[in-house]
Amino acid sequence: MKPEAVAQAERVLGDTAAGWTPVTRGYTPAERWLVRFADGSSAFVKAAVNDDTAAWLRSELVVYSALEAGFLPRFLGWDEGLWPALVLEDLSTAVWPPPWSSGSVAQVLTALDAVSAAPPPDGLSRLEDLRALLDGWPAVAADPGPFLSLGLCTAAWLEAVLPALIEASSAAVLGGDKLLHLDVRSDNICFRAGGAVLVDWNHAVIGNPMFDLAFWLPSLAMEGGPEPDELAGDAPAMSDLAALSASYFAARAGLPPVPAAPGVRPLQLAQLRVALPWALRALELPPLDR
Repeated sequence: MKPEAVAQAERVLGDTAAGWTPVTRGYTPAERWLVRFADGSSAFVKAAVNDDTAAWLRSELVVYSALEAGFLPRFLGWDEGLWPALVLEDLSTAVWPPPWSSGSVAQVLTALDAVSAAPPPDGLSRLEDLRALLDGWPAVAADPGPFLSLGLCTAAWLEAVLPALIEASSAAVLGGDKLLHLDVRSDNICFRAGGAVLVDWNHAVIGNPMFDLAFWLPSLAMEGGPEPDELAGDAPAMSDLAALSASYFAARAGLPPVPAAPGVRPLQLAQLRVALPWALRALELPPLDR
């Protein structure tokens, strides 16, 4: 039986599908399909399955319908259907990291510069308005149990360093007028002849572009790339963002698994294992004490 998402791609492109394959990449329950047509063309379809995924797709549509740039997949169309579907360029033949090389890291940095230079679409949220959601150290202070259950440190160590971490993350500059992707990770990055391409734009906001770099660096190092310090420099503003990055993962990695996305907590823990030592080095705080 033909999936509804495939039928939606047919309506958008005015052609009949010759075949389709599910795509398993991604951390949300949205359906993802690679649809092939008789003339050899193909398309990627992401279809909503509930209210949350529908809202995320509509947020992506804001970006795709307003911008055409090398750092974006080509937008092919949109279908409301029973649940909405976004039809994009097929990037299955692109190169998806890891592994990382100095060249691929440089291409992502170039793409992030291009993102911040692009005119932000109307209707995007402000990064500054998300501070309470992003800054996790107050939640750790209020209930340190989930964080301590990870076994990364002792309670005494946490009590000693937490005031400095809270101060730094709360001072992180989020305001600005630049476009941000807000979810820069290897599963949202691929490479083609024109350079790096960023996918999954449902979190896009307006704010300080240094945030995208600060939140990408822990996952880059986790996958064999350079340590965050090598790319971030030693500017105080980046030290504060390092503390904020670590706080986001610290407040979440020890929470119960997300039923619809069981890989999220392990990923957050892996990023925390890099982000927290980076923040400690940047702020010249004592290393983790187990």
